[in-house]
Amino acid sequence: MLRIRARSVHPVTAPPIEDGAVLVDAGGSIAAIGPNAQVPTPPEAQALEFADAVLVPGLVNCHTHLELTLLAGKNAEREFAPWIRAIRVLKDASTPAEFSRSAEQGVRDCWAAGVTCVADTGSTGAPLEALARLGARGIYYQEVFGPDPTKCGASLSELAAAVRRLRPLATGRARLGVSPHAPYTVSEPLYRAVAEFARRERLPLAVHLAESREETQLVADGAGPFAEALRARGIPVAARGRSPVQHLVQLGVVQRGTACLCIHCVQVSQRDVELLRQAGAAIALCPRSNRAHGHGTAPLAAFRAAGLTVGLGTDSVVSSGDVDLWSEAAAAGLAGEEALRTLTLDGARTLGLDGEIGALAVGKAADLAVFPLTALLLDRPRPPSTALLTVVAGRVVHG
Repeated sequence: MLRIRARSVHPVTAPPIEDGAVLVDAGGSIAAIGPNAQVPTPPEAQALEFADAVLVPGLVNCHTHLELTLLAGKNAEREFAPWIRAIRVLKDASTPAEFSRSAEQGVRDCWAAGVTCVADTGSTGAPLEALARLGARGIYYQEVFGPDPTKCGASLSELAAAVRRLRPLATGRARLGVSPHAPYTVSEPLYRAVAEFARRERLPLAVHLAESREETQLVADGAGPFAEALRARGIPVAARGRSPVQHLVQLGVVQRGTACLCIHCVQVSQRDVELLRQAGAAIALCPRSNRAHGHGTAPLAAFRAAGLTVGLGTDSVVSSGDVDLWSEAAAAGLAGEEALRTLTLDGARTLGLDGEIGALAVGKAADLAVFPLTALLLDRPRPPSTALLTVVAGRVVHG
């Protein structure tokens, strides 16, 4: 058992508790929460006290690429299409052992930042293996690529083989999904096939969507750098006359009844927002990554006004530099309790995990983080991003 006392405890679904405490049972769930004087102190419980800190639910990072941790600082390119090509070259030069170390370091970096759950996309499988091996919590979406419609079958076979290999690892806290990458890397037949595969296998979906102007150019006009690169490979490109969001809705990828995480959603119209609402999509925003590549700013207020569930992600460290979610909240213009709710309960809802995590309440999983008092004051000088303590399912993983 574990008993944690802090100067301030923030349940998120209830008002903050001054001089509060949380008791964690042997099964890794929250057994009690309240003012310190009212929370039991069993003799067998390990007692931890933080007199000048805040205790909050563990943060939820709704979009990462943990297998790319080893590439931090190695790609100075910022123009999007060349940046993606450079990433592909760097990945092709990396070994499975390097990806394994990279993913493990990524998980540990998240823990050090108070993050207790991640939604990760990757192509190597290393992040799911790291999550399972370390007892971490998260969803890993296995990516599939294939812009050539004539090779749809081969791409789908590769995805199915990867899912068969990885599925035994997807137990307990580590879960598995699939991700048809983006409109510039996935053909229309492959999008349809993967969406059907996900429904048949009961796997959640994640898609990079409406991230860049170049993506919109490709889908709407059949033009721009992505279109040119595809044509150079002999792959036909057609103007669809619709936005990327409309494109994936028409293809049946983003639709009600399918758990679909839509990542980025920067280049969207009000019509797109309405389509996402009708489809019951969840949104993962990555403000710092979008800023780094000059994509613009996603319309957070419009998403919220439409009733969409929105969480924040750090994207890859090659774009954002780190996995500090407080910096993402600040970049999104959020502070205080609003920032905390977005990084915890809203993030959990975005991933469909709010029944388990995202708030401090009796019966929920004991995913917790302790930060310096200044952590919630994002309108003041930046606090240290390192958490003082991080707990996943009642187990101390950092601190």
